[in-house]
Amino acid sequence: MPLSKPTLDKDLEKIVHVEAATRSLSSGLASHAIALLFLGAAGVLAGIYAGVEANTALVIFAAMLGGYMALNIGANDVANNVGPAVGSRAMTLTTALVIAAVFESAGALIAGGDVVSTISKGIIDPAQVADSQIFISAMMAALIAAALWVNLATVIGAPVSTTHAVVGGVMGGGIAAVGFQLVNWSTMGAIAASWVISPILGGAIAALFLWFIKANLIYRDDKIAAARRWIPLLIAIMAGAFACYLSVKGLKRVWKPDGLSVSMIGIATFLLVWMIVHPLIRRQSEGMENRNKSLRILFRIPLICSAALLSFAHGANDVANAIGPLAAILHSAEFGDIAAKAVVPPWIMVIGAFGISLGLFLYGPKLVRMVGDKITKMNPMRAYCVALSAAITVIIASWLGLPVSSTHIAVGAVFGVGFFREFYTTRSKQRREMIGQRRETAETAIPPQGAEESRNRKLVRRSHFLTIIAAWVITVPAAAILSAGIFHALLLLR
Repeated sequence: MPLSKPTLDKDLEKIVHVEAATRSLSSGLASHAIALLFLGAAGVLAGIYAGVEANTALVIFAAMLGGYMALNIGANDVANNVGPAVGSRAMTLTTALVIAAVFESAGALIAGGDVVSTISKGIIDPAQVADSQIFISAMMAALIAAALWVNLATVIGAPVSTTHAVVGGVMGGGIAAVGFQLVNWSTMGAIAASWVISPILGGAIAALFLWFIKANLIYRDDKIAAARRWIPLLIAIMAGAFACYLSVKGLKRVWKPDGLSVSMIGIATFLLVWMIVHPLIRRQSEGMENRNKSLRILFRIPLICSAALLSFAHGANDVANAIGPLAAILHSAEFGDIAAKAVVPPWIMVIGAFGISLGLFLYGPKLVRMVGDKITKMNPMRAYCVALSAAITVIIASWLGLPVSSTHIAVGAVFGVGFFREFYTTRSKQRREMIGQRRETAETAIPPQGAEESRNRKLVRRSHFLTIIAAWVITVPAAAILSAGIFHALLLLR
């Protein structure tokens, strides 16, 4: 039977309408002026609280660089946490920005850790760097290069891994300072493997859950009965997954549970949430129409919770990308030696936490709209699959010891949802039968070309797909080359 769906024509045309105030704040001179004021404040904080007698100007400049990196992390990386929820209309952009900013800051300040690794991912051996001044120059070059690359990616609308940018920056600065023997190439190989592992695993898990939702909820005759049966289970799965996710990733700097403890936490959370949510969904669904719109309503609250939890975990982990090199520079300037780990003073953590939140407000909406709406059309069920995939993929990767990127997972999940929709639209027998029944009931005439139009319709924008993949592939080498050039420029200025 011919297959067409007129609403698909609008899938990639609807753009999220945001408040005029937010739009004006995200562009123009106002955002740049606020960002400059923040960088100035970061320098003042360093001058007051750093407590170094020598190299004071150097530490102040490094603090401003750390603030600049934090701004770029907020502008680019945080979109992965809230973009799908915004694109699905589960919450407005302004609400998402507030929730993300609060939980990013909370994650950074509460669970960011008192001690961080100064060398991201252990990719270089600081013991091979004899001169602390050379090490400081390498770390400054890494910060500048990573921040500039993430800034460029934000401008072109490509969500990239800020961790990979810092890795590339540290690698390039280290090679320029000492040579290729400084780099741990097995670690670099594992990071390169994450370029492939992260998006494929994230996309596959998101597509699997979307298939389950379509088969058991969307294309069922009695959607409300199906919702009462399956939505409490899906919400409980999400809660259990996020409990494990926070245990494995979000709190790892302050608490390191073993695998059994993580499993017990996840199971206990799953059972508790299912017992609470099951009667709530039954009560909430009473009187609802037998339509997909009703299903979308039931997924909204879990999506808001997922955005908050993802932001908390992100703040706890990725604040180190901004403050790690800064902590290394401060330690070397204060003690004259080089440390693989360094204690983070509160003022540095404040710069990282506040900078990420401010960067999200000032420059984040562009990437939020890209992830949430411009790659493929989102609704609450699809956004749920993306959020759940992010948590489950990190848990699986941690158990298997695989290196993964949270950015690549989230965006890969968005791609997975979009490409699965393309496949399901043309291949699903269940969908075909459901639409056929509706047409017979409505006695609608079907144009003969409908099947061909549906078969050729693309639900993922290929231009964005290619741009993002290209940005992922060149992030580490581009940041490394840029960092090496900046390192040599800094040596000339000494």
